[in-house]
Amino acid sequence: MRRTSCALASWCFGAWVGCAVGAEDPPVSEAGPEAAQIPQFDPFRGMDRDGRIPKVRLPADVAHPERWRYIPEGRIKPGNILQRFMVSSFITPIFYFEEAIGAGGGVSITDIDFREQRRREFAGIFAAHSTEGQERYSLVWQRWLAHRDLAGGGVIQEERTWLRGVLGYNRTLTRRFFGIGPDTHERDETSYTDESAYLQTMYQVSLPHPGDDVVGSFGVRGEHHNLARGRISGRPSTETVYPQLVADGDSIDSLWLTAGLRYDTRDSQHNPYRGWMLSALVDAAPLQTGEQSGAIGEVRTVGVITVPGLFHDGGSSDEENPPTDVIAIGAFVQWTMGDVPFYHLPSLGGSDTLRGYIGDRFTDRAAWHAGIEYRMWVMPRGFAISDTIRIERLGLAPFYELGSVASAVARLRDSRVHESFGVGLRAELERTAVFRCDLGWSREQFAVNVAYGLSF
Repeated sequence: MRRTSCALASWCFGAWVGCAVGAEDPPVSEAGPEAAQIPQFDPFRGMDRDGRIPKVRLPADVAHPERWRYIPEGRIKPGNILQRFMVSSFITPIFYFEEAIGAGGGVSITDIDFREQRRREFAGIFAAHSTEGQERYSLVWQRWLAHRDLAGGGVIQEERTWLRGVLGYNRTLTRRFFGIGPDTHERDETSYTDESAYLQTMYQVSLPHPGDDVVGSFGVRGEHHNLARGRISGRPSTETVYPQLVADGDSIDSLWLTAGLRYDTRDSQHNPYRGWMLSALVDAAPLQTGEQSGAIGEVRTVGVITVPGLFHDGGSSDEENPPTDVIAIGAFVQWTMGDVPFYHLPSLGGSDTLRGYIGDRFTDRAAWHAGIEYRMWVMPRGFAISDTIRIERLGLAPFYELGSVASAVARLRDSRVHESFGVGLRAELERTAVFRCDLGWSREQFAVNVAYGLSF
């Protein structure tokens, strides 16, 4: 079994630490009558004691109200990042160990009410370092551009329209490469070190109005990559087996431009219960070191069907986010145009595709993938850790996936098809915040993948 990320375990540990050290509201001051007039924070304002959130009436001019997320006043706690701990801010320790990279640790700090903008902005800081020199640092900021306060308290937020910025530096000692094509073997594994720095901005907007079916996305990303020898014992370094590929991908500066358009009828971008979408996207690098240029194209579709709940009655129509079981089906095709480094080629395996295989297990100039999941909520009301800290619900998601890679789209139909299956564990803080741990099996191995958000 391969080593896997422990982000979810660390997040749970962070929640436990929050309870142990105490994340309670500060004591009421007795400074005088003015202080006494400050309203006390009510963690249940706009929601029931069991975590159920009654549906509220939205303003008449809000189109597609099912695509706006209601956040009750009880989830908008005032105060600094420590006073809002485990309500709208999270501090998570991270620990890991692997022979090739040594013992490592770090911290993830996320604030979903950055600058106290009533849940309009998000900011995250991630930092980790290992004893062998693996490093990872990143800053993420996002602002939702369709956001409104409600007269009765709380806010509504449309998921489709936002602006995001990302800055990061990674020195990954254990990137794996198995060669090009669908017929590579597990014994073909090589490894390399990838040192990268990147700066990215992304803008997404629904057209012509917030919540409408047409969604456009636009982005600019600058990258720098340096490659070095791999660190996995018993396996050759990638530069020894594939010297030309590594030479072409080393010391590369590139500018990437992203443009996408999709038709999307789903009721949510993060955790849909019904609807479908069809998208087309191009990620192009017109400027690369060596005067080369290239691009990756993609066509993707997702469909979601509501089914009767196995462990619950589906809640009620007057509930903001009732427990809802669904069957989700997703598929995509990707292809390469021009020249891009081997680590940017379409690949399968890891946390989002063929989850029974290690990340980037199959690589080539084109790829297809299809998957189906049965997402069910086993604990529909979750549980409370304190008045302000609660897990909204817990669930399972059996899945099955197929996919392959080839040198061109036209050759995908003749390439060897790979499959994986498994079951995922789901923990939902709120509809837009789902953590998952997927246990996957394939003909080669058993794999564990931990991630934030759904795979499709």
